[in-house]
Order: sequence, then structure tokens, then C-alpha cells
Amino acid sequence: MSIVVTGATGHLGRHVIEQLLEKVPAEQITAVVRDRAKGADLAARGVRPVVADYNAPETFDGLFAPGDKVLLISGNEFDKGRAGQHRVVIDAARAAGVALLAYTSAPGTLTAALADDHRATEETLLASGLPYTLLRNGWYHENYTEHLAPVLEHGAVVAAAGDGRVSSAARADYAAAAVAVLTGEGHENTTYELGGDEAWSFAEYAAELSRQTGREIGYTPVTVEALTGILTGAGLPAPLAAVLAGVDASIEKGELVVSSGDLSRLIGRPATPLAAAVTAALGN
Repeated sequence: MSIVVTGATGHLGRHVIEQLLEKVPAEQITAVVRDRAKGADLAARGVRPVVADYNAPETFDGLFAPGDKVLLISGNEFDKGRAGQHRVVIDAARAAGVALLAYTSAPGTLTAALADDHRATEETLLASGLPYTLLRNGWYHENYTEHLAPVLEHGAVVAAAGDGRVSSAARADYAAAAVAVLTGEGHENTTYELGGDEAWSFAEYAAELSRQTGREIGYTPVTVEALTGILTGAGLPAPLAAVLAGVDASIEKGELVVSSGDLSRLIGRPATPLAAAVTAALGN
């Protein structure tokens, strides 16, 4: 039996592998990668790397074995039909008879276009008959803290979220939840709504940045259309810019507030607060 992680060299995948290595022998971990070279460091630590691509279904033939536990990390190729890509993995897992397939989805309350592929994948997974766990990950701190340069340059947090609030958490927190499911028992056919312990507003985020930098940083709310223009002006493809701006519209409606407490319960500790993520990003 192996624990198989797709997208293992991505931002979330690497956190998952690191935390799995603290709990199970390396030889029990299979890392699915698209580029063998990017997984060389994992192989050096005893993890089994396997090259497969969501866009090439045949590369998943024989990848899984009966009894495996699989973490399907959602793809990031928004223009290539993610639901179809995910179906490739689910079909291969079903054919192999894996013991569990966990999928990193989006909060059930999210109605933005970003959620469409996740809802379609959930339907495919439930229809497959596989034992499943839906890890409905909320927003990540890093969606903001990894992009501080323009905020600090202009002294402004710009968003189309109005006074909406976000229950974000750190990637490492969501990875810990996945690891708890993959290494634990009793998570079959369960849905977890995952998010940080404290929801915050963008005005509060700006205030935290001001506090930690000693500079005056304000919140500038804009329309969805204006944000889309700003993002495309920064070089994002128009479809992706529209998707991200649409998430802000959902934030304004309260769709990324997660109050279940599932994340902190699964990981056995409080989720990482936004202030800590800001501190790490600033190198303070």
C-alpha cells in the first residue's frame, strides 16, 4: 500500500510530502510529477517519483495499486478543462481499486466560476463509487502574502471584495489536514469544510501590514471590472484575471467565510493566523 500524491512538486504538494515524511517511511510515499527532474530531491530522500500528466491519460495506467490512498491535488491549468483532467485520475484510481481518494476542492459556499471545476470533479468522484474525502480548502494566506511587492510599492491593498471577510489559512495548514486524512482512519465518504479560525477583512489586512511595516498602507476597494483590468495589466491572462476577480465578488458576499472548525480539529492545533503569515512574508 502506498500513499500517492499528485502534483507533488507544486506549492501544496511539497508541503504534503514534507509532512508525510514525518509520519510514514519514505518508501510508502509515491510522488506523481510531470517533470522527473523537479522530483529528484524527493527521490533522493527515498520517495518514489512517478511521471504522469493529467493531459495524457495513458500515463496513469497502472500507476495506482489496490489499497492505495490517493491525494488528488486540483490542477492549475484553468484553460485545459480541469474537471476532465481530474476525471483521468479518478478513473485510474477506480480501475485499480484504491482504498481512498481525497480531493482538494473549494468551499461548498463558493459560487464563483473558480468553483465550477471543483463541483464537477466532486460529482465525478461521488459517482465513481470510490471511498472519498472532500477537502474543501478555503483561501490561502499565500494568495496575498506572496504578492506583497506591489502592495508595498503603492501603499495600498486593492481588492474588489468590499467589506467581505476571508477565513484563510496557510498552505501548510491545509497540507496538515490532507496528511491527517491520508495517515488516519475513519475519513471515508466525508466532506470537510476547511478554513482559518478567524475571518478577516481587507481593511484589517491593510492595518496588519501597516503595523508590521511601520508604513501607512490602506485598503482601496474597486469594482470587479476595475480589478480585472488591473490584473490583466499586470500580465495575467484575461480568463484567469476574470476568475480571480470573481472570487473577490464572492468574498464580498461572504462565501469564503468558513466557520466549521474542521481545519483546526483535523490538524489538532489552531490554524496559522494571518499576522504570522505576514510576518513570515516580510522576513520579520
